[in-house]
Amino acid sequence: MDKTALGFTARPVVMPIERGKIREFARAIKDDNPIYFDEEYAKREVGGIMPPPTFLITLALWEEQEARKRLKLDYKRLLHGEQEYEFFAPIYAGDTLTAVTKITNIFDKAGSRGGQMTFAVLETEFTNQRGEKVALGRMTLIETGQTGKE
Repeated sequence: MDKTALGFTARPVVMPIERGKIREFARAIKDDNPIYFDEEYAKREVGGIMPPPTFLITLALWEEQEARKRLKLDYKRLLHGEQEYEFFAPIYAGDTLTAVTKITNIFDKAGSRGGQMTFAVLETEFTNQRGEKVALGRMTLIETGQTGKE
């Protein structure tokens, strides 16, 4: 992993929040909550059709993975360590989000099976079409150490 990538900020990515994609995602995760499907119910209960909380992971389908490329990861030794989201405002079908990803931390830790593990934390800020910050995503990637058996 290239530690000089710390602080790198990728170009903004525009991500339309489409009702059909919300429906597909909810079905894929087997969540039948009507706020993902039923327009009348969703409008009455939460203000409109909303995506499931983990829907923002679909950003990976929109972006060019600039931050990951900058890290020069060894994908044979890569683990997805953690994914978390913090929400500040509702996201609805019809919104257009702009996502900006930044590499905010890179650190090493001894591996339990030998070798060093290198961790990278990527934070993505999501703003809506009104410029409001609606969510912050944090992803931790782990590049496992070489044990000498590879």
